[in-house]
Amino acid sequence: MSRIDLNLLTALDALLSERSVTKAAERMKISVSAMSRTLTRLRATTGDRLLLQAGRTLVLTPYAERLSQRIPALAREAEAVLSRAEYRFDPATLEQRFTLRAGEGFIDLLGAALVERIHRAAPGVQLRFAPKSDWNAQPLREGLIDLEIGAVKVSAPEVRARRLFRDRYVGVCRKGHPLLGKKQITIERWLAYGHVMVSRTGDAENPVDAALELGERGRALPIVVASYTSAMQLVRQSDLLAVVPQSCLGNSHLPNYAAEQGLQSFVLPVETPEFNVSAIWHPRLDHDPAQCWLRAQVMAVCAALYPE
Repeated sequence: MSRIDLNLLTALDALLSERSVTKAAERMKISVSAMSRTLTRLRATTGDRLLLQAGRTLVLTPYAERLSQRIPALAREAEAVLSRAEYRFDPATLEQRFTLRAGEGFIDLLGAALVERIHRAAPGVQLRFAPKSDWNAQPLREGLIDLEIGAVKVSAPEVRARRLFRDRYVGVCRKGHPLLGKKQITIERWLAYGHVMVSRTGDAENPVDAALELGERGRALPIVVASYTSAMQLVRQSDLLAVVPQSCLGNSHLPNYAAEQGLQSFVLPVETPEFNVSAIWHPRLDHDPAQCWLRAQVMAVCAALYPE
């Protein structure tokens, strides 16, 4: 296509519509002499005179008359195709499935609000939540996952991350648990009970156990589960204790989520740092309009439900 200049398409549209070199030049914001030279090029390219003098006006040749029915739509289509992608993005017409990887707690506490927000703006969008078996950046690199929700736990220098909200660990037990008596919750009393450990790999992978190991102590861990929601279900039916992110207890949309399940939280007798819950994606999706829109929806929902 080396001999095709798409600028000629826009110029031809102006000439056929205005039927005047002067008016076409004004519309294209170029000089009259430049538009005359463009008309000469168009005549050479098409092999047709296109516009002919008829007294003081120009008239279209039969071939130009036929072109005048097609050129306006072609010019608009060419301009739309070659314009910046974000200018033509419309979520209302989007037909796409996004794959997110998030823990069960995120799905339980934010999933409905996120789906409602997205469906309201883009009814043709489907969200698929993939199992969060571990934190591995490879699915992001391969395009199997569009967006990861959680903490960045692996060295993947190329991934992008945007904080959604700050979180911290708290203790959780059933209502009426003996630990919640009038006595202070000391580390000795806390360690006297069995604990549910949450680990997707089966190994200790949280700062609570890391802090205990520094003090040469450890929790009695009769059971290990893969999700915080599973731990909370076990705790509500037993005297076991668990450590979960505070975000799992509820949010502004579900303020009594944990209490309605018969659970009560307490401050841990060991110090653990706060951590970020982030949206994580691969940089190849940085400027894709649909992906940018999806990330904006997730961020907006998190900001509304977990205001800082």
